[in-house]
Amino acid sequence: MLEQKIRERRMTLEEFAEYAETFARERGEPGTLGLRHLQRLVAGRKSSGEPVRPVRQVTARLLESIFEVGIEELLAVPSPDAGLVRVATAEPPVRADVEFAAALDWLDDRAGWSAGTSRAEVRSGLSGLEPGALLDRRATRGRVGRRQLVRTLAHYYRDGVEGYDTYRVRFGGQGLMTTIFGAPEWWAEVRPLADGSERMKLLRDKETARPELGGAMAHAAASKLAESAALGVRVANLPLYRLLEIEQGDPLVGTVGLVPFVEYALTADLLEGELVDAVSRHHGGLPLRDEYLPDLEAVLDLPARTCAGGVLALCAIARPRDRFRGEPDYALLVQERSGHVLNAAGRLAVIPKGFHQPLNDVRGDVPVSATLLREMEEELFGRAEVDTTTGESRAASPMHPGRWSAPMRWLAEEPGRMRMECTGFGFNLVSGNYEFASLVVIEDEEFWPRFGGQVEANWEAAGLQLYSSLDGELVEDLVARESWSNEGLFALLQGLRRLREIGGKRVDLPAVELSGL
Repeated sequence: MLEQKIRERRMTLEEFAEYAETFARERGEPGTLGLRHLQRLVAGRKSSGEPVRPVRQVTARLLESIFEVGIEELLAVPSPDAGLVRVATAEPPVRADVEFAAALDWLDDRAGWSAGTSRAEVRSGLSGLEPGALLDRRATRGRVGRRQLVRTLAHYYRDGVEGYDTYRVRFGGQGLMTTIFGAPEWWAEVRPLADGSERMKLLRDKETARPELGGAMAHAAASKLAESAALGVRVANLPLYRLLEIEQGDPLVGTVGLVPFVEYALTADLLEGELVDAVSRHHGGLPLRDEYLPDLEAVLDLPARTCAGGVLALCAIARPRDRFRGEPDYALLVQERSGHVLNAAGRLAVIPKGFHQPLNDVRGDVPVSATLLREMEEELFGRAEVDTTTGESRAASPMHPGRWSAPMRWLAEEPGRMRMECTGFGFNLVSGNYEFASLVVIEDEEFWPRFGGQVEANWEAAGLQLYSSLDGELVEDLVARESWSNEGLFALLQGLRRLREIGGKRVDLPAVELSGL
């Protein structure tokens, strides 16, 4: 029940632990509550599997003061319906409940089930879930390294397609291969963003027959909904751009349509969990992948599947000389993804990173640069109103210049303060997503003294790390870490490759050499 009440406040466990410490200080409470202690409380046991000891009186009093509920109730197991959908009450339903209900209706329709079947499936799944077991599974998934996923998919997709390859590079003394698949020319050329040259077109929605979900996919979708409800994963059923066609010579030229988020979440996104679980259990069965993405021809057959996508960028901020750091450099930003995001949870990634999707203007938001600017405002500069998971903004144009944050407004005042470029494009074989890798360079070193203290990741990141563009050794160690998401490493390497070309004396990094070109 404690975890459920934290989720109702739209907080992660990390955010609540910080809030509890602040609450205790401001009210003179002697109790403390660290993140690990909080994780044990919501799981009901230690990481070793032993039951947790009785809560100290000062900690119990702190939690009771925050929630105005007794500690016994807070540590009790919630009812099977908790976190599913509230029953009708005098109060209007919250947005999360409405969208969860929409997901259940969608699943009934696409699975060919009678109305209410998915609700019963999810309720049954919830009753069998234990927070501790879910945390254990998350930890097990987190131990699966990036290279293991690469090897498994390289074996699965043994038959290639002429003119296409997987993204491979040499960085310093390392040879690196990823699950990013595409035409090598997509990785060789850098293309400017936000200069009017992007030519993505939106096709009007047409009624098309959607094939029913097979039994394995439908039951996996129900399990995913139950797990999402239990863990408090944010699922906002807003539209995503669906890629329908891309030009091999220029990935910024193509056509997109619209698809509801739930259609992606309960189809293509299921493939990642299946893959990671298969690797962790050392068995090779991938029935969902066999049904949905069986070969590389299926990856490239965009009209026949739901191909949602993402835009992610290495952000490099110029910093002046410093008596501690030394010579002028770029601050390179890296995030660890929160456990409450839908994909790449717990993995390293560049920041910003977000789905390619519209806010209010479905045609005007098609350019990749529109998503990238929005994600900068949300994930780096604190603009909560452009967070698409909340859907609470009432502004007709949330990204109107009059609503920009102070850092974004300052960057736009003079040309040359910020550079935005598309450094690569490809399909991530983990789920079939399309990925636009980008580089954002804040060239004016005055930005860091003015606004460096305001750069702060939002709830999607569990942590934010800084690296210097002059510290080649640490960056080499960073690249070698197994916790990278494949799309994150792709964007990082392509960004470092470009930064090395344009950064001058601010950059001292190994070369990124593309293989297979």
